[in-house]
Amino acid sequence: MIFPADYKSVGVTRTDPTGRIGGPIYFTTEYLIAQLPSGYKIYRVKSEGEGLLRKLISLELIAGGNEVKTYKEKLDSHDRTKLIVSAIELCKGSVNTVIFEGMDRHTTFIQDPSLHEVMEIEIIDIAPPEPPWLDFAIQRLVKSGILGELNIRFSTKLIDLRRFEGEKVVFPCHASELKGKYLDTDIDIENNSTLVGCDISKQIFELRYPDLTYKHINMCPLKTQLYLPTRPFITRCCQSKKSGMVNLNGIDGAVVHWGASEYDIVDAIRMLVKVLKGNLESYRTGLL
Repeated sequence: MIFPADYKSVGVTRTDPTGRIGGPIYFTTEYLIAQLPSGYKIYRVKSEGEGLLRKLISLELIAGGNEVKTYKEKLDSHDRTKLIVSAIELCKGSVNTVIFEGMDRHTTFIQDPSLHEVMEIEIIDIAPPEPPWLDFAIQRLVKSGILGELNIRFSTKLIDLRRFEGEKVVFPCHASELKGKYLDTDIDIENNSTLVGCDISKQIFELRYPDLTYKHINMCPLKTQLYLPTRPFITRCCQSKKSGMVNLNGIDGAVVHWGASEYDIVDAIRMLVKVLKGNLESYRTGLL
């Protein structure tokens, strides 16, 4: 896949550039899109020299004619994952290259688009209440474009607590509206109940009902009793001291506080991506 790291490295011309060899070209230009009467041609640029304008040494044609298609809608040129997905949709038959125009009129392109370089991060969240805050917040962040330059996409694994509903089941909080008892509001907890909660819920239960026998199902994603991560992930925990980077089952992940703000979530995702890219680079260089 060819996908310029920054649109500033892509130049655009409406005249044939092949006659300009030896002439000046802007120093950031690595690719040149020629919009000609006969169609589009895309060149790889080689230049030499110093300063703002450098000497054009050669142009290598990498796509042209019926290999090239333009995307009709203007997209956020920083949202790399969105551009890759959109390019894949158009690359059929002879088409292998898609040209995009951003909201700010800057232009870029993708040749042979592939999701191979896009990292998938799994959102592990708990429901109800609905919507689950972490999943909801990340979907909003994706739509905003603030994560667009990270080359990531998300899948969601919801741990649905409704499967545990019952008369002798105790849940941590009445806000879930699950069918059962609530540790924060009910006082008529029976012996041999089942507590569906985290370590903090367990401590509170034992402090309030020291003489009761009970079964504990640990719903905390970090305990992996209900779900074991199989890919890089982000999840949340009610203990702020556990926020940060973790490794579960050999899988890197990020933990945010239960009520984390979207600002905190963005920070955690960016840090996780740094960790993942570092591990990937170490793997490629033989250090892992």
